[in-house]
Amino acid sequence: MNILIDTHIFLWLAAGSFEKIDKMDYLRDENNNLFISSISIAEISIKISIGKLKFDGDILAVLKNMRVDIINFDAKSALVLETLPFYHRDPFDRMIISQAIIQNYIICSNDRKFKLYDCRML
Repeated sequence: MNILIDTHIFLWLAAGSFEKIDKMDYLRDENNNLFISSISIAEISIKISIGKLKFDGDILAVLKNMRVDIINFDAKSALVLETLPFYHRDPFDRMIISQAIIQNYIICSNDRKFKLYDCRML
C-alpha cells in the first residue's frame, strides 16, 4: 500500500519517537511504500527558518535512509483545494490531503481533523 506520511509523523520517525505513532506496524511493513509530500519539506524548511523548529541533519538524507520517497505537489492536487471543505485551516495539511486524494494514497497522521475529509486514512 502507498502511505503518505504527514509532516509530524516524519519528524517523530526522524527523532525516534515511535511511541507517538499509532500505526507504526504499517510504517515498518516493507510491503508498504512510504511517501512524503514536497509540501512537508517546505513546511519544515519554513519552520526552521523562523525558529519554530530545530532539525539536525540533512532532511533529504534522512528521508533516503528511512526509505521514504518524495512526491511533488502538482496542479491537479492544487485544483482540489478549490472544493476541499474548510474543516482544517492549516494550508500545509490541506495541500497534503488534496495530494493524497489525487494520488489515491493512504494518509498516516495523528491529526484528528484529517478524518473529516474524504480521504483514506490508516
